[in-house]
Amino acid sequence: MLEVHCCIVGGGPAGMVLGFLLARAGVDVVVLEKHADFLRDFRGDTIHPSTLELMYELGILEPFLRQPHQELAQIGGQIEDFQVTIADFSHLSTHCKFIALMPQWDFLNFIADQAKQYPKFQVLMESEVKDLLEEDGRIVGVRATRPAGILEIRANLTVGADGRHSIVRAKAGLEVIDLGAPIDVLWMRVSRQPDDPNQTLGRVRSGKILVTLNRGDYWQCAYIIAKGAFEAIREKGLPRFREDIAAVAPFLGGRVNELKDWNDIKLLSVAVDRLRQWSRAGLLCIGDSAHAMSPLGGVGINLAIQDAVAAANILARPLLSGALDPKRLQEVQRRREFPTRMTQGFQVFAHKRVLRPVLGNETGIRRLPLPLRLLQRFPVLRRIPARMVGIGFRPEHVRTPAVT
Repeated sequence: MLEVHCCIVGGGPAGMVLGFLLARAGVDVVVLEKHADFLRDFRGDTIHPSTLELMYELGILEPFLRQPHQELAQIGGQIEDFQVTIADFSHLSTHCKFIALMPQWDFLNFIADQAKQYPKFQVLMESEVKDLLEEDGRIVGVRATRPAGILEIRANLTVGADGRHSIVRAKAGLEVIDLGAPIDVLWMRVSRQPDDPNQTLGRVRSGKILVTLNRGDYWQCAYIIAKGAFEAIREKGLPRFREDIAAVAPFLGGRVNELKDWNDIKLLSVAVDRLRQWSRAGLLCIGDSAHAMSPLGGVGINLAIQDAVAAANILARPLLSGALDPKRLQEVQRRREFPTRMTQGFQVFAHKRVLRPVLGNETGIRRLPLPLRLLQRFPVLRRIPARMVGIGFRPEHVRTPAVT
């Protein structure tokens, strides 16, 4: 048995950043991660200016930017034969006016290394939570399995940061509001050559959508499909699927045969949902556990990290004093629910009005939609999506003190 102020379930961006901030403020915290490492292909790569600003506020921006990464001052795509720019980050009032593309396992390892400098922080890998501990209607900890056996952790606060398939929110019986998502994503790797296009972007051609993420020696490819369409794609055969990839991104044509069988192609089922209540007495959910996001815009990581900062700002002092009122947990939801609703609202709108009409439209697009035409004609308008994507609707700032 282990006793701590705060037990965080899930070693993703929300969990690791919250653990770091609480330990930095002197709170005794343990993070439980069920895997042996952070290597997950499905983890997003986009570190937005809002998160980079937090690195600056914490005094760790310089070592962070020494990690291998790419920088995007603009984001756009290729729609049929049109090259479009959607967002320009160069005008943001942040220290970093770009998106950093960094494999999420590198980001998490960096945060873990920073957090381990504080004696109140510990992360336990290969620790899978199976149940919550409850006494008199209050959550008082978790029961987890480790290679050495069963571990019970008692905590004043248990935080669910274990993603969209959260065991914490399921065991707590928290109600999920499903907003629906008409898309899924097929995830695969294709090798990258030195003469490939250098820019990471989305490509749309003849009803097909492909996003390529530069991971150094390979492209992490996300092929957007209609919800539930994977079986029909499989029935048409792997050669046809390779042809479809090459049709969207011709420069990959000579390498699509690297996809040897369907085991090389993983299905990511997209969900957009949120909890009606993010907390119970002794328990709080943040990040994807509280609100699963679409991969559209790559905002999920950054929204989760903003949750973590808000939670640390609100809860660090009550945790240290041992007087954690349930109303403080509700305050986290009140603080973060507005940006969550706004972001999900725009994602659902884009799913219905942009992605769904494009998917399966084999005749292609002959003319750009009006919003995209305006963004090309009036570049100043690109600052609007840059603000929405890069900073968000309610950016958080580090308010917790550092205990020396």
